[in-house]
Amino acid sequence: MAGLALAGCALVEPPPAPPPAPAPAPPVATRPAVDPAALAEEARALLAQAETDIQRARSRRALWSGAWQALVGARAALSGGDAAESIRQSRRASELAQLGLEQLAYPAVKSATRSTP
Repeated sequence: MAGLALAGCALVEPPPAPPPAPAPAPPVATRPAVDPAALAEEARALLAQAETDIQRARSRRALWSGAWQALVGARAALSGGDAAESIRQSRRASELAQLGLEQLAYPAVKSATRSTP
């Protein structure tokens, strides 16, 4: 009986565990194919919006020169077939035209108060 009791206490190493399986790679997000015709249509729509924004800013005498330059760049890019650049420039032109209009809400001159000694 003593031998049986001692045999139960003997250290037996378990077999080595198999290495863990590598985690599956996360799915790679692929961009959907861009349709050139749809991109050109979007560029034309954004260019029209930019022209409207520029006209509005010009009529209120709030047109910034950077907005005009971006509009000219958008037109040139679209006529050159670069719809992505035209989109970027059109958005910039609209943004600057909007900022020019927002600037009208601020006073033209900050009044300075002087204290005389």
